[in-house]
Amino acid sequence: MQIYSQNYAADSSIKNTPMAVISGFPVRPGMFEVNGATPLQCGINFTIHTHGGTSCELLFFHRGEEEPFAVLPFPEAYKIGDVYSMLVLDLDIEDLEYAYRIDGPYCPEKGLLFDKKNILLDPYARAVSGQRIWGFKKENAYHARVVKDVFDWGDMPQSQKEMSDLIIYELHVRGFTQHPSSGVQHRGTFAGLMEKIPYLKELGINAVELMPIFEFDETVNTREINGQKLLEYWGYNTVGFFAPNTSYTASQEYNKEGTELKTLIKSLHDNGIEVILDVVFNHTAEGNEKGPSFCFKGLDNNVYYMLTPDGNYYNFSGCGNTLNCNHPIVQQMIIECLRYWTVSYRVDGFRFDLASILGRNVDGSPMNNPPLLKSLAYDPILRNVKLIAEAWDAGGMYQVGSFPASRRWAEWNGRYRDALRGFLKGECWRAWDAAQSICGSGDLYGGFYDNHNSNYAGYNSCVNFLTCHDGFTLYDLYSYNEKHNEANGWNNTDGSNDNLSWNCGAEGETSDPQVLSLRYRMIRNACAVLMCSRGTPMFLAGDEFGNTQFGNNNGYCQDNEISWLDWNLIHKNHDLLEFFKYMIHFRLQHAIIRKKLPAAVCGMAPMQTHGPDARDLDIPYDAKTFSVSFAGYDRQKGCDDLVYVSINTYWEDVMITLPELHHGGVWYLCVNTSGDGQGRCFYPEGREIRVDSSFVLRARSVAVFTAKNY
Repeated sequence: MQIYSQNYAADSSIKNTPMAVISGFPVRPGMFEVNGATPLQCGINFTIHTHGGTSCELLFFHRGEEEPFAVLPFPEAYKIGDVYSMLVLDLDIEDLEYAYRIDGPYCPEKGLLFDKKNILLDPYARAVSGQRIWGFKKENAYHARVVKDVFDWGDMPQSQKEMSDLIIYELHVRGFTQHPSSGVQHRGTFAGLMEKIPYLKELGINAVELMPIFEFDETVNTREINGQKLLEYWGYNTVGFFAPNTSYTASQEYNKEGTELKTLIKSLHDNGIEVILDVVFNHTAEGNEKGPSFCFKGLDNNVYYMLTPDGNYYNFSGCGNTLNCNHPIVQQMIIECLRYWTVSYRVDGFRFDLASILGRNVDGSPMNNPPLLKSLAYDPILRNVKLIAEAWDAGGMYQVGSFPASRRWAEWNGRYRDALRGFLKGECWRAWDAAQSICGSGDLYGGFYDNHNSNYAGYNSCVNFLTCHDGFTLYDLYSYNEKHNEANGWNNTDGSNDNLSWNCGAEGETSDPQVLSLRYRMIRNACAVLMCSRGTPMFLAGDEFGNTQFGNNNGYCQDNEISWLDWNLIHKNHDLLEFFKYMIHFRLQHAIIRKKLPAAVCGMAPMQTHGPDARDLDIPYDAKTFSVSFAGYDRQKGCDDLVYVSINTYWEDVMITLPELHHGGVWYLCVNTSGDGQGRCFYPEGREIRVDSSFVLRARSVAVFTAKNY
């Protein structure tokens, strides 16, 4: 691995005397245990392995050219086991691209696709050439470049934030700043995102989850619909797992690929913001039987992919193929990949797309104790990084609450999304699930006490969300009853049909003031509940200022105004943005929402559900109104931390009572999403409104209270 290349850089440990000359290049056997292309003081070490291949050639290309200027066959002496390794001395990398050709048997029904004519990308390539220009289709084979890591991280320590303390902000690197209204100099790039760090810091989030930034091919399945060019915009079709997406950089980085991304990550860390990468280890861009063979198919097709008995591809990903994640070779690659991004890029966590695939056996069947998941959970280098699973796949496996977590993995809580979406729009039969979800989904994730984290370990397993890249934005969730994906070109058949959305009385854009007022109140309700729920909250970039995708709930192919954030909405929806800022700040100020604290002096239970009368602790099956209380003693503040969250999804006002406080305690109103008639929906610290033991909770609204003076 390149992350260890410093150990090999000194010529005192690697003899630079050539053992042979191949195609005019002085060479010697290389470092077999170091995968990929590793720059040393004396030359470049090239290592690759294939189980079924019978011979291997290393190809050198001049930058941008398609015909190799040199072909270096690996002698038998340069092979140990399945590994080929060659140290090429005195090699100039500035004008160099490289690839491989591997020969072997061709028998598709047995999953063997070796073809010496195919030019193959190094699976451990640190940079992929030909992908620099966004939307430009590379017709020829992929080549790799040798990367020198010259970035200085200084003495920056690894982040120690607990999972429960994060507020995760999911964003697409290109879409975040590509719209002209973004106001940045380097639109659609890592540098453009870095220009928005002051905004992120002011918003208050402390973690960004970046949609795929590994090298991918956005031109796969390029189509034109109604004059609009459609691309694989989201990036869930990986070409190179070790290489950053070069089209996300503001400038060319020959042989120093990754520098702009590292600068971004360091700047985010300097501002207290962690970086989580959305990683796609469930499939690759090689597709199914009709797809290209540019890497894994030509290396060891029957090793890297799950194959049916007749040699075709299992498609548990919904994208044509499925990586064989529990084969030891694939496990090794995934672990080395995550280690590489953790060490060389200082990434703080990984969100695994369709993570249930990682637990499927070589024949596709679910495993009780998947070795890969366990290896990742206990890997020493990955010890402190966050591991977050999307605990389902396209093959029908759904593991929310049952993902093989080894007390280490967190999960996207799909139950939270569905229960709260339904309940907040008035589906009263979801009340019990909604209350459990707000309380951290202890019925799914357990309530055992973890002394190491001084917290209920189950709560660190839960990532709560109402929106993400896949589905409606929060604004659209309350503007559309139905999806509107006509622009995708599939006659509106793609995307989920079950969105648990509500248009509040008019489909799409409207000028009706009552409908608009209700929509924004519903958005505030969703934000308030999300930020007052036990577990780790996550929301989609742009939700804080009412960004819309015009009813499209599957914008995977829309590299245009449908998917780009319209920053003009900050001015239009300034009050909504201020509400999000307040709720994020409120959550960070009240540790009791995020974790269990020592027992409250006032005697209130750590966490309880309540009916309209606070003394009633049961939530009926068809409740339209309920509350959740959090209570504990905050040692840092030297007082109790009490939060009471009340939700009314009924179309009429409801009178509620608040818990009785001892020692002269008084309840104060902090949030009232229905507003006070003068445009105020929240009250900053020191300006909260004192309330008596009862309160009128307006129709379809949320109120949040705290207690003082006891």
